Amino acid sequence: MSDVAKEAWRKYLIQLQVNPLRTKALTSGVIAGLGDALAQKISGIKKLQLRRLLLFSLFGFAYGGPFGHYLHKLMSVIFKGKNDSKTVAKMVLFEQLTSSPLNNLLFMLYYGLVIEGIPWVFVKDKIKKDFTSVQVAAWKVGPVVAWVNNQFVPLQLRVIFQCFVGLCWTIFLNLKARSAVIKDS
Repeated sequence: MSDVAKEAWRKYLIQLQVNPLRTKALTSGVIAGLGDALAQKISGIKKLQLRRLLLFSLFGFAYGGPFGHYLHKLMSVIFKGKNDSKTVAKMVLFEQLTSSPLNNLLFMLYYGLVIEGIPWVFVKDKIKKDFTSVQVAAWKVGPVVAWVNNQFVPLQLRVIFQCFVGLCWTIFLNLKARSAVIKDS
């Protein structure tokens, strides 16, 4: 790793200690925006839609980072900071049954109502139609990600780890939502 990258990482870790919530919120916002930019590019959008990118960044900043920060703090209290296999399995189950469905539902609501500006009645129908398949897809990868995160990643880096995994998930959800909008047009 170059000296510049090492120094940037060192400063980032200091910010995680000094301002953990702010640092995680900013990190989540930047990574959410990057995920949307990549999704736009992959889905064939020729000119980057800046408004959409900023709205994704806002979602990451205002919801993703803070939610992850408090979720992992709560889980460290509930599960007393243990990381033995039995405890990690309980943490994974807790995450998959609570935050995974909540995060996917809120994302679908936000995407439809805020990003796409679709009326509530259509967003509600879209959620009824697609939520189960989105959640089942999440449960195919989420438990493995949650296991790795809770077993091997230090507490202060768990939100960042989830952000990078979330970047891929954001691309998946973006493409799924985008394809539905194109089909319905």
